[in-house]
Amino acid sequence: MGKSNNWGVLLGAAFLMATSAVGPGFLTQTTVFTQALGASFGFVILTSIILDIGAQLNVWRVIAVSEKRAQDIANMVLPGLGVFIALLIVLGGFAFNIGNIGGAGLGFNVLFGLSAEAGAVVAAAIAIGIFLVREAKKVMDRFAQIMGLLLILLMVYVAFTSAPPLAEAAVKTILPDKVDFTAIITLVGGTVGGYITFAGGHRLLDAGIKGKAALPQVNRSAVSGITIASVIRVFLFLAALGVVSKGLLLDESNPPASVFQLAAGNIGYKIFGVVMLSAAITSVIGSAYTSVSFVKSFSPVLEKYENWLIIGFILISTVVFVTIGKPVHLLILAGALNGLILPVTLGTILWAAHKQKVVGDYKHPLILTIFGALVVVVMAWMGGYTLAQQMPALFE
Repeated sequence: MGKSNNWGVLLGAAFLMATSAVGPGFLTQTTVFTQALGASFGFVILTSIILDIGAQLNVWRVIAVSEKRAQDIANMVLPGLGVFIALLIVLGGFAFNIGNIGGAGLGFNVLFGLSAEAGAVVAAAIAIGIFLVREAKKVMDRFAQIMGLLLILLMVYVAFTSAPPLAEAAVKTILPDKVDFTAIITLVGGTVGGYITFAGGHRLLDAGIKGKAALPQVNRSAVSGITIASVIRVFLFLAALGVVSKGLLLDESNPPASVFQLAAGNIGYKIFGVVMLSAAITSVIGSAYTSVSFVKSFSPVLEKYENWLIIGFILISTVVFVTIGKPVHLLILAGALNGLILPVTLGTILWAAHKQKVVGDYKHPLILTIFGALVVVVMAWMGGYTLAQQMPALFE
């Protein structure tokens, strides 16, 4: 693989991870937390970026060195664990994909006045179209890059027009008025929880970027992915902060849309449509691709029909959304499950990082192990707490 081709894949993996993270939930969370915490939300973003990088580097490095996907690594650590993790990832990815499809439908609704259901069908058709192309993975890489760049440009514009108090944001990012642990955990779970951690790592493996020699490239791609997602989050935070600091009230039914509208008027509202559509459709693609990458290694037949499995995953998510709508409790439960998936998967990866039969003579950096263990403990505690809170609502 040539240098330029290599760079395209590294960038594609970074953007796939970032745009998988930036979905409808990401837009809503960022806006709601900015409204609640004001400039102090900057501290939450900074902390979550550090934790995200720690989680991401651990996972991507071990996948590269072992030259195996996460589920196969898990089965080597403990027989059957890989199947369990694959099941968790696919269920979480499926539940979130229903929300992503709904978000794409909302984007079409804002832009063209289509019903959310009709918009969801159009979005699904675009996503499926990518996997019908012969060079589907290259098209997926390019699509993620274009959409990611579009998101950044639009966020910068809206942040600029909302004129946020930059000095206050800078100070309170370092010295917040209060620290909200729930917000930190939600952001970490939303950026590197569930399937998202593995989106780029599995993509690099598919492209043949693996082994100890590839670690510098893997590191660069992993950090780039978090950086892209974080740049989008920071500018969305600044846009929302500019609106909130002027004392303007956000519409509770759709907080991110009102940020864009209050910051830049009708143009802002249309920009929100483009942002929501771009964020949602790239998350649909990332979720479907990564969820299927967790089962395809279990059988040569699954490997052979990978693209058709991805298409089926998108189709079923769309049918559920159009017929049932967005089951709120299911999505909340999926969020908590995604928070719980990260400690299970990251814990397994850290365990594998120190097993010779998985990584050979590779020595995993101690600082990354400590960092990863910290993320595992914090996310397990918070995921369990959220799950305990949500469970009774499901049985009412």
